[in-house]
Amino acid sequence: MRNHPVYIDNDPQTEPSTLNLGPTHPATHGVFQNVLQLDGERIISGVSTIGYIHRAFEKIAEHRPYYQITPLTDRLNYCSSPINNMGWHMTVEKLLGIELPKRVDYLRVIIMELARITDHIICNGILGVDTGAFSGFLYMMEYREAVYEIYEEICGSRLTTNIGRIGGFERNFNSIAFAKLRKFLKEFPPVLKEFEALFNRNRIFIDRTRDVAAVTVENALNYSWSGPILRAAGVDYDVRVMNPYSSYEDFDFEVPVGTNGDVYNRFLVRNEEMWQSMRIIEQALEKIEKEPSDIFHADVPDFYLPPKEDVYNNMEALIYHFKIVMGEIPAPKTEVYHSVEGANGELGFYLVSDGGRSPYRLHFRRPSFINYQMYAPMSRGMLLSDAIINMSSLNVIAGELDA
Repeated sequence: MRNHPVYIDNDPQTEPSTLNLGPTHPATHGVFQNVLQLDGERIISGVSTIGYIHRAFEKIAEHRPYYQITPLTDRLNYCSSPINNMGWHMTVEKLLGIELPKRVDYLRVIIMELARITDHIICNGILGVDTGAFSGFLYMMEYREAVYEIYEEICGSRLTTNIGRIGGFERNFNSIAFAKLRKFLKEFPPVLKEFEALFNRNRIFIDRTRDVAAVTVENALNYSWSGPILRAAGVDYDVRVMNPYSSYEDFDFEVPVGTNGDVYNRFLVRNEEMWQSMRIIEQALEKIEKEPSDIFHADVPDFYLPPKEDVYNNMEALIYHFKIVMGEIPAPKTEVYHSVEGANGELGFYLVSDGGRSPYRLHFRRPSFINYQMYAPMSRGMLLSDAIINMSSLNVIAGELDA
């Protein structure tokens, strides 16, 4: 963080001014607010306020059967909602003791890494916009749309995907989905190279981002940071490596790590993570070719929805469909915690089951909520323009702030 002397004259004519950065200011990237005290253009102090889109989704989840909670997870980080969906399904599978076939794990890895790419496209693209470069964002967004088309082939949705099921996927990936995936893997790397060429050594961009909002390892850990912003500070922590899930231990990839945790390092880490995600997806495609192509879910008839054709034509399948969706099949009395590496950090689900149709208690560990707590303290002494790009680089998603 740039250290500047902060002082206030006792003259009442030079009292600090108050600026409400949000909840409707376009630079806030969501519906939240920072009440800042300014001495000219420099921030003296600030208070972060949240709650403008409070939806009580933890309490709602405690009154819904397990299958009906998946759409709630879409509304957390809506820039990478498939990761939320998969993380929730894995939590329930952990509760129920369900083991998945390797092919299902690999299919999930593909979806989650595509979601990571789209999230980083948005974050780094908007960081460019906030530093004055609009064209890079527009260019990259075309490829977020390409990923959304892949989602459409798999589940029929784009933004709030509700993708997958407890035990796997609703349907197998079709040939069109794989064709669009391979097209993306072929066309996106040259575009990412151009994007990096536009920013990585751009003198204006470097001057705006280097040494801005630098964070020490100690402060990052004290505030329980995780994800790209923690790795940008120099901490080699990634849930995919430390606590592998979905067979991530079968993949060869690197975890990008920065040095001083400034805005520039966060930008570079996210760019490199996109390269690593493509590397993982390519490996997953190779592994899928060695697995039986007709497997897309685990053999758990008590919790996996029967095919729609059977539901429409068979009374027993209709009854089972109703029992599963409405939570009529008992769950074990226990508690579990499962976390995945979300696009912004560790996304965790703490689930307490009393054996009923709904969770007794369900807590979402939302990475943006935790990462955001440091924003106001770290903004002290910054210029307002630096605080804006600091917010961009944190990639705070308002949907993750309130439970």
